[in-house]
Amino acid sequence: MQKQAAILERKEWAEKPDVWQGEFEGRHFGTNASVMFYTTDKIGHGPRLHKHPYDEIFIVRQGRALFTVGDQQFEASVGQIIFGPANIPNNYKNLGPEPLEMTDIHVTDKFEQENLD
Repeated sequence: MQKQAAILERKEWAEKPDVWQGEFEGRHFGTNASVMFYTTDKIGHGPRLHKHPYDEIFIVRQGRALFTVGDQQFEASVGQIIFGPANIPNNYKNLGPEPLEMTDIHVTDKFEQENLD
């Protein structure tokens, strides 16, 4: 059976109408990619240290972030893309002063996360 195109309306994934915050799982569309949109204006805030059993791709859409991926720590800014390997602990924090806006692509059809802190 051939896959069909699908449209996911913003109201189906977004937590707020005016902020890029929310997520969707690819399994609902028969695809092996799930996406999380993350936004914070709080300096020092971000996802907790965690790992996934699949690769993850982080796209910095606005702001600056301090990333931890395994034993590496580095700053990332607008337009940069970071690759996070499966089973390696990672997180990022907003460095400010502007809001941080991220698009995180999970190479899986459903989210799985082990929190480490």
